[in-house]
Amino acid sequence: MVSKCGFVSVVWALLVLTIFYNPTIVYAGEGVPEVALFAFGDSSYDAGNAAFISTNKGQPQFNWPYGKSRDDPNGKFSDGHIVTDFIGDFISIPDGIPPALNPGANLSRGASFAVADASILGAPAGSMTLNQQVNKFRTMKSTWTDDYIEKSLFMIYIGMEDYLNFSKTNPSANDPSAQQAFVISVTNKLKNDIGLLYSLGASKFMVQLLAPLGCLPIVRQEHGTGNDCYQQLNDLANQHNDKIGPMLNQFAKTSPGFQFTVFDFYNAIIRRTQRNRNYRFYVANSSCCGVGTHNAYGCGMGNVHSKLCEYQRSYLYFDGRHNTEKAQEEFAHLAYGANTNVVQPMTIRELIVYPAGQNMLDVWVPNLLSSIRRRPSTYYSHQPDSHIGFSAY
Repeated sequence: MVSKCGFVSVVWALLVLTIFYNPTIVYAGEGVPEVALFAFGDSSYDAGNAAFISTNKGQPQFNWPYGKSRDDPNGKFSDGHIVTDFIGDFISIPDGIPPALNPGANLSRGASFAVADASILGAPAGSMTLNQQVNKFRTMKSTWTDDYIEKSLFMIYIGMEDYLNFSKTNPSANDPSAQQAFVISVTNKLKNDIGLLYSLGASKFMVQLLAPLGCLPIVRQEHGTGNDCYQQLNDLANQHNDKIGPMLNQFAKTSPGFQFTVFDFYNAIIRRTQRNRNYRFYVANSSCCGVGTHNAYGCGMGNVHSKLCEYQRSYLYFDGRHNTEKAQEEFAHLAYGANTNVVQPMTIRELIVYPAGQNMLDVWVPNLLSSIRRRPSTYYSHQPDSHIGFSAY
């Protein structure tokens, strides 16, 4: 009898706990409206467009070991997912956005217009400039309603090819005045292309600052800098990045409903380069895949016997220019939910939920210190990102 009563007591206690202890579980997509994601830029955001525009059928990104982590080489310059895939996951686009140039793609939740080797001022055959990508969006604009476009997210990362080519081919690349003039020409054209997107109905922009280009493994290898970065390219990237925030502030001031945020990709890479062990990267100056002093050339090329690391998640870079899936996941989390020393004036999540058509209350501020905390806005509240699943290894 005692045993039976004890059993009943346990069952009753469990029932009470079930009824009254109901913890709230918050998922990344909760409270976020269903929007589309559009990506513009170069190989960092390319979801496979190169297959539909280039005459080169042996492109390395479509071959092993690209896609190594997921055993799926599909045209992305990584061992697996890229930043746009993770952002898509966060806003309930589970399969990521497709390449816009794929004629059979499902474009209901957006598309990537980014193409490998793309630049702002000019692109080689088999690629597209940012302006050409925007004009391709113009021709496809009727796929989505105007209201849907207005509330959707437009991500831009481009400029790497412009500065790498300038540094290689311009005899005056070391001249500060020539550098300044080139940066002005690049950023002015970028401003025009963003303005064109705005005129086509886009209103929510996330612009990713350039990486420290002199720290790319391929640059270290080509310039023989060893463990040091090539400062000239870092200087060019910094000059470019210094113009992005003020440019977008001006858009927000003069263009009704223009909303934006800036992801400080430059310093995210610097932190992982200088304190790589804190971010659980054991190799931050060489690539997982390639040949040369920094394993930075030839990954995936059929005529190159490239080396391949055993465990790509310990590397910051997968090939000479592009980060591993693990790093890309970290960057996506930063852009989606980090503090103002990383992404400002708001996170991607806050940008998406900010009412479309409203003018922004906050502005981009230069040299924000990590001690500055985000102030709550009238239209949104900051949500901690601890609910978003992330594996450190």
